Amino acid sequence: MGKLAIVFSGQGAQYPGMGKSLYESSAAAKKLYDEAEKFRQGTLELSFNGAAEELNKTKNTQPCLYLVDLCAALALREQGIEADGVAGFSLGEIAALAYAGAYTPEKGFEIVTNRGMFMQTAAEKCDTAMAAVLKLDSKTIEEICEQIDDLYPVNYNSPVQTVIAGSKEAVAAFKEKAKEYSARVIDLAVSAAFHSPYMNDAAAEFADYISDIDFKAPEIPVYSNYDASPYGDDVYSTLSKQMNNSVRWKDTIEKMIADGYTDFIEAGAGKTLCGLIKKISTDVNIYSVEDAETLQKTVEAVKENA
Repeated sequence: MGKLAIVFSGQGAQYPGMGKSLYESSAAAKKLYDEAEKFRQGTLELSFNGAAEELNKTKNTQPCLYLVDLCAALALREQGIEADGVAGFSLGEIAALAYAGAYTPEKGFEIVTNRGMFMQTAAEKCDTAMAAVLKLDSKTIEEICEQIDDLYPVNYNSPVQTVIAGSKEAVAAFKEKAKEYSARVIDLAVSAAFHSPYMNDAAAEFADYISDIDFKAPEIPVYSNYDASPYGDDVYSTLSKQMNNSVRWKDTIEKMIADGYTDFIEAGAGKTLCGLIKKISTDVNIYSVEDAETLQKTVEAVKENA
């Protein structure tokens, strides 16, 4: 077994009830959830019993998903499973930095709560959309986006999937153009054009907000969405660019594999990142932890392969 990575789920993976069994079975998870509830009352009820419609609002999704992301990793740590390096998809990067010691888990919850509110406000200003494009290479997608106003390639997820974002009219225009290439375009259930210039105002507010935070250099490598490379000592500079720039997930995983990572655990809701990593490489081991059951399965499997 080479190096072990934990990767943290991003927005879109959320579902009602997520995190409840971790809260009930892990002391570390319960502690973080209880501290989060003091800061943002109603978070536990929304996570464990809330309606999907409320949970899917960005201002709610981000703090709730952060908790299940980080609590899954903290529960692994309780069981003796430590990551050699981490990465997170979009908001998952906030959990990755907390796990790596750039700030406390509690501070991370405060950060992600404010991040969600900034992005929610930006989302409400414009009528935008996002869509996943399949069966078309990223270079061609970039060329089409250059021909359409207010449209951007934003998430480079795998060799066979790139996400676009922009005005609803621009996304509709891309769909028509994509027919010429027999590409498949799938609308995403999100409320804004994340990781595009539509997030510039939110990114500016976020950068101003985090400028007062005393970041520490990560104790283990944290591979960033912005440039697919590990954070340096200046956490602020890299994190402040994340919100309105592309997520380079494919490049991130390829860089981690080149750096010796052979085992990847997705921490958080769902298995979206597991699926993307499988598309990027068939030579690595992939696990997931989102509840007490998958926690035990993954702990046993990782220890067996160690």
